[in-house]
Amino acid sequence: MTKRFTSLAILLLVSLSFAVAQTARYQVTKTGVDIDFDDTFQTAIEQKISLTPISEQIIHVRVTQGPRVERNEDFITVDTLRKKAVEWTTEEEADTLKIKTRYLNANVCLTTGVIVFKDQFGKELVTERKRSSHSFIANSYQGDAFYKITQGFEIDENEGLYGLGQHQSGVMNYRGRQVTLLQYNTEVAVPFLTSNQNYGILWNNYSITKAGDVRPLEPLSSLKLTSADGQEGWLTANYFHKDSLDKVVLSRPESQINYLYLSDQHKFPKEINLQDAFVRYEGSIESPYEGLHRLHFNYAGYLKVWINGELVEDRWRASWNAGSFEIDIDMTSGEKYPIRMEWTPAGGESYLGLKIQKPIPASLKNTFSFRSEAGDAIDYYVISGDNMDDVISGYRSLTGRAPIMPKWSFGFWQSRERYKTQKELLDAAAEFRKREIPIDNMVQDWSYWKEHDWGSHDFDEERFPDPKGMIEKLHQDHFRLMISVWPKINEESSVYPYFRDKGWLYSRNIADARKDWIGKGYTSTFYDPFNPEARKGFWDLMNEKLYSIGVDAWWMDASEPDMHSNINMEARKAVMQPAIGSSVRYYNAFPLLNAKGIYEGQRAVDPNNRVFILTRSSFAGQQRYASATWSGDIASRWHDMRDQISAGINFSMSGVPYWTMDAGGFLVEDRYYEPARADLEEWREMNTRWYQYGAFLPMFRAHGQFPYREPFNIAPKGHAAYESIVYYIKLRYRFLPYNYSIAAATYYDNYSMIRGLAMDYGDDEKTLNIDDQYMFGPSLLVNPVTEKGKVSRSVYLPHGSWYNFYDGSYFEGGKDVEADAPYERIPLFVRGGSIIPLGPELQYTGEKPASEIDLYVYAGADANFVLYEDDGLTYDYEKGESIQISLDYNDAAKTLTIGQKKGSFKGMLKGRTFNIIYVSPQTASGYDDEKKINQKVRYRGKEIVVDL
Repeated sequence: MTKRFTSLAILLLVSLSFAVAQTARYQVTKTGVDIDFDDTFQTAIEQKISLTPISEQIIHVRVTQGPRVERNEDFITVDTLRKKAVEWTTEEEADTLKIKTRYLNANVCLTTGVIVFKDQFGKELVTERKRSSHSFIANSYQGDAFYKITQGFEIDENEGLYGLGQHQSGVMNYRGRQVTLLQYNTEVAVPFLTSNQNYGILWNNYSITKAGDVRPLEPLSSLKLTSADGQEGWLTANYFHKDSLDKVVLSRPESQINYLYLSDQHKFPKEINLQDAFVRYEGSIESPYEGLHRLHFNYAGYLKVWINGELVEDRWRASWNAGSFEIDIDMTSGEKYPIRMEWTPAGGESYLGLKIQKPIPASLKNTFSFRSEAGDAIDYYVISGDNMDDVISGYRSLTGRAPIMPKWSFGFWQSRERYKTQKELLDAAAEFRKREIPIDNMVQDWSYWKEHDWGSHDFDEERFPDPKGMIEKLHQDHFRLMISVWPKINEESSVYPYFRDKGWLYSRNIADARKDWIGKGYTSTFYDPFNPEARKGFWDLMNEKLYSIGVDAWWMDASEPDMHSNINMEARKAVMQPAIGSSVRYYNAFPLLNAKGIYEGQRAVDPNNRVFILTRSSFAGQQRYASATWSGDIASRWHDMRDQISAGINFSMSGVPYWTMDAGGFLVEDRYYEPARADLEEWREMNTRWYQYGAFLPMFRAHGQFPYREPFNIAPKGHAAYESIVYYIKLRYRFLPYNYSIAAATYYDNYSMIRGLAMDYGDDEKTLNIDDQYMFGPSLLVNPVTEKGKVSRSVYLPHGSWYNFYDGSYFEGGKDVEADAPYERIPLFVRGGSIIPLGPELQYTGEKPASEIDLYVYAGADANFVLYEDDGLTYDYEKGESIQISLDYNDAAKTLTIGQKKGSFKGMLKGRTFNIIYVSPQTASGYDDEKKINQKVRYRGKEIVVDL
């Protein structure tokens, strides 16, 4: 026994010694480190890890399984950083290999392959979860072989996580959430995550991706269901005629609610005409799990949801564009929760879905993951910084700077779905000038072509007899014109044969004979922007038909691409087949390549005229193509307005700075078409609140279906709605020096105009989840009103000092206040330690230069603001032709230093007047007050120190 025991012990020790000694091989190269794990003891899988320091704050990680695969394309990043030398070192300590730059360290365990990222002070930023056999799952689509890819990261228990594009769930902090990165009308996929712990992760993958809690959502039947009459196993679904709610037409048990697409319509009862239906689901839900559950809804039509007898959601969406929302329920195991849903379908085809997200298990509580449908590798960049601005700056240094948009784009935009004739558009423009409502930009939406000729970019000569003359008239009256251009071409279009014969079109939608919704319905498809020749051909068509006659800006609609809003994802993938590979691999990158073709096309034809592109979808890196994004076809409802706040903030925190929305919402309920008095007044109030919010976004644009959205069509002059809307349009123009200066900072300093509170107050835990307030630039705290009839709202003022913009009243920070919000005003606060330059009143941005500026200086902390100017139209600023004037306030000395002017450009002012208005707790002075000028300073470019 003793001899046998000794033998076993020796064998065990030898085995353990072998396991401990078994570490990965690695090779240091000129660009980084390659580490090879060949089934080593603790890795569980074969893997090769490459780490490449890109800059002092960025490290690229690429993990492959099996033979190394080199990607031939990189759409997201630019190569400027890769051409610069970066200093880095390696150090091996025990079983850890440390790759160090000045600001970022990556410590790789040579037995497990797990990477720990730390800052220069040794503080842990984020750590990989150990990879397993589930990290790489071999798959293929239409002959394209790839892996389904998963990578998790361990996060801090109090961490705030942001970015990931634009989503409509009304959520600010994505910790513990599931986010689908998918290009879809109102949903925008940008695979960049930012953390209040001052790092970011750029997930370098183009396929549809789940982020956060990536466990599959489960059907309703995963919960224990009880019907209205106590039967276990289902909810009671009672179907009524919507005009006779006292009589049940049909009752049936339903344990799954999964009517998400056109292909699901057969699941509805054949006896029910959805056009006239009303459905009530009743019963209770019960979970075997303890903790936070989330109910994920997709819906069209009217939907109300009650939990425990409390109405928790009241929503509406049009049938062709289903929406989504989430409901949180903290459930006790084994306890029944009464649920009732009342649904009025939106027409003959309608959509409703309910999935369950169960509580996150303890083992995954502090995990954030990415799970992509297709990839050759786990591929991501970690970006560190001293703050979140620094992280976003690193992201843009990797993916491209955002050019400065033309100055006229910071004026007001008026759109309508749609101006049906040349006369309608010119009449609307003339009415703005007649009423002296400031405006720069008119927008021509779709269907300016003949019905069958979608894709030709030809105007219908009956409705638009002289498009060139129309644009010349707009230009004479100081308007710019943006026009809708779809990447879509009808089979009956005059240009279809040419694009087809060149092989530039996706052919599946034509083969399937799927018709669109215009007129009799036309088979159509989209061009392929992944094909460089097709990109050029598409721009050449735009140039020939539109740019050559004076169109100023491009509205790239349906850039997901959106074949049909309600076909299922498998059908969408089958339709989109890029020339370079499968749709599964490249699905989310369509809008990026689409914008690339237009930006590069215009700059090639007219190199010094600034490009402006408005697009419904966006992707990582798209900011470098002068691309702004709007939030898609949202509904004209209060809840949709509120959801835009967090949607826009997270989009900006994804590193893409230019975002806007349809002020007033796009989709309109029937009750507003011929409104009763109460509905009319609600419409006016809602539009007023939406305009008030929209005035503090990078682009200020009104758009939507009928009723018309021009201020004079919303309400008559003298009505509070009209007066408030015009007030905020005029205020927008007064803010032009402030807005244009912070837009310049987005180019020079990679700044973000829309700022979640965590960006500036990340040390305040309360700010991490605030989803209905934001900073606009360094000074303004914007607090939209998103509830009917509200004349006040709760506002959290972060630490520091604050002033009411309108009357100058002073507030201490670090607390909630109930802020006044009369019909005519949005609560707007200015941070103590701010300098705000306000220019003259204008009718359009180029009317006159800012030769006199009201300079508001707010006491409470030191302040700096850099006033920026250039010609506003050309790319000469890229050659250094611009001026900067540094404005510095010293709070202790109570002095303002107007710095020496730096730089020059053609047409710049030789001098100007600054009217200095000093605001302190003792000297309240607000914008709505009679102007209290403390000092009037004549400035001619030399430094001036002003005693306040």
